[in-house]
Amino acid sequence: MENTTFEESIAQLETIVTQLERGDVPLEEALEAFQKGMVLSKQCQDTLTKAEKTLTKMMSEDEEVPFTGEEEA
Repeated sequence: MENTTFEESIAQLETIVTQLERGDVPLEEALEAFQKGMVLSKQCQDTLTKAEKTLTKMMSEDEEVPFTGEEEA
């Protein structure tokens, strides 16, 4: 799950939500799916937060900065 792209994580999260909304998943599987969904949700939120910080930094600087997808320390 660590090398998963943002888009892949969102797709997995949507699949989990669909499964849970159907309500036909056994309780143990539903709990596992819910837990995985929470992890994916946190990863997606972290990715969005980093992207927002990077964009804010790029917009506040007067110089053009290439976007690398990784936040500098």
